[in-house]
Amino acid sequence: MKYQIGDEIIVLHSNEEGKVIEIMNDKMVMIEVRGVKFPAYMDQIDFPYFARFTKKKVVEEKKPAKTYIDQVPKEKPVPNAIKTSEGVWLSFVPKFSLDEFNDEVVDLLKIYLVNKTDKGFHFTYRQDFLGKENFELKNEVLAFHDFYLHDISFASLNDSPSFHIAFSLVTPAKNKAEVHETSLKLKPKQAFQRIEEMKAKNEPTVSYKLFDEYPNKATVDKQELTGAAKKAYNLYEANKIKQNLEPARSVVDLHMEKLSDNWKHMSNFEILTMQLNEFEKWYELAVAHHQQSLIVIHGVGTGKLRDEIHDILKTKKEVRFFINKYDPRFGYGATEIFFNT
Repeated sequence: MKYQIGDEIIVLHSNEEGKVIEIMNDKMVMIEVRGVKFPAYMDQIDFPYFARFTKKKVVEEKKPAKTYIDQVPKEKPVPNAIKTSEGVWLSFVPKFSLDEFNDEVVDLLKIYLVNKTDKGFHFTYRQDFLGKENFELKNEVLAFHDFYLHDISFASLNDSPSFHIAFSLVTPAKNKAEVHETSLKLKPKQAFQRIEEMKAKNEPTVSYKLFDEYPNKATVDKQELTGAAKKAYNLYEANKIKQNLEPARSVVDLHMEKLSDNWKHMSNFEILTMQLNEFEKWYELAVAHHQQSLIVIHGVGTGKLRDEIHDILKTKKEVRFFINKYDPRFGYGATEIFFNT
């Protein structure tokens, strides 16, 4: 939903400012202008700062030249409605106000997930401040649609906000990855500079591209070998190693019901072996993709799986440190690993 209750708006045909007081449906809202309440279609209103950015300068109107009947086109040209894929973006829309010196200042940033592709996605979104979770949301965004996520205050940019999103296709495809995870971390100085550039260029948003196209499943790209080498080795093109990697994950759940449907018939040793193999797989992918951290959900139980994972981590040179502390999402049942980057 583009608008929320309390949003300031401008009526396009009259240039009058007001605010949204009620969401009626997905096409109409109730607005209040100078004390008068009335319904309006969403395409008849806009945010004041969008209108300011898109308003054209008034120029002296020139008298139209005479047009003769044989110069009038028979049909009015129709705009091309073809939509082109431009990737998936995270966009920040500033909301302005005036300070005591009548200067424009940014109060908050409205965050949108912008899907400029022909595919719809399920997504899990998490936003952190200084590594601590601030907001989480699960939903879906349709093809060529924007999805409003939430607001953050402008001052909170000082707390190094980070954004983590896991995508999956609404309509699964055999050749596409099951999950694609992306992340964005804003450094305060760079974020402030981007917003100043946006204001100087009269642009309405600050946007960051998350990905161009949803990735394919990992494929094995083999070269032909002969003789004994053909039986013994798989050779990969060095410049294609990264593109053949399966997408990494920032959170890995090792509960057996997530790994196998037939785990109840397995022995404790078989269960532990499968869980450790799964851990090793996602650990290696996290390292290969140069992730900053990885959360492993091992549960509480007897602590056997946790202890095995901790013993492995103590031998890994890529690990800067790891912690197993209380988390509101997992209790004490998860370990967070921080890598040397």
